[in-house]
Amino acid sequence: MRWAAERFPPVTLAFLLMDAHGPLRRFRVAISLFIFGLVVSGITAFPLLYELRLLDQSLGSYGRYHVWVPYDLGLWISRVRQGLEATYSDYPWMPYGTDWLAFAHIIIALFFIGPYLDPVGNRWVLIVGIIACFAVIPLALIAGAVRGIPFYWQLIDCSFGVIGVLPLFYCLHLIPRIQAHQRLNAA
Repeated sequence: MRWAAERFPPVTLAFLLMDAHGPLRRFRVAISLFIFGLVVSGITAFPLLYELRLLDQSLGSYGRYHVWVPYDLGLWISRVRQGLEATYSDYPWMPYGTDWLAFAHIIIALFFIGPYLDPVGNRWVLIVGIIACFAVIPLALIAGAVRGIPFYWQLIDCSFGVIGVLPLFYCLHLIPRIQAHQRLNAA
């Protein structure tokens, strides 16, 4: 059994990002994480009310607040749940809007398959993705303030742009290395 462990080392994220097989594999792991994040964000927008009910129950916001949950956060989650319940009850077509939001996340993820297949030729997709990640921040802060969203929740929304830009910057950083690696292999 020991020979198997020596011949087949455990595959970890660090191993995939730092292995000796070149920058293309590291690029593909990073862009796959970004694609995965977009798809998960999209899929979780479909059952929004169900998820909010679970979140509200797990945080004890139905009137039984947990010590580790800030009181205002529990109240905010309860308020959003109540608002969605009332909206879905009175206007049952409104969830259709979040269905389109979910669909848009999944479609945007499809655009990043281009860089996965051809990083050098689709560099522009990464740049557009980086711009979109940066655009999340003013949108969350401006629209959040206009719509009365608590500031801490606006920061959570901003974090999606901040976290999303990290793999894209890493991928953009890897493109010259991929080009050099391709030239080396072509020679």
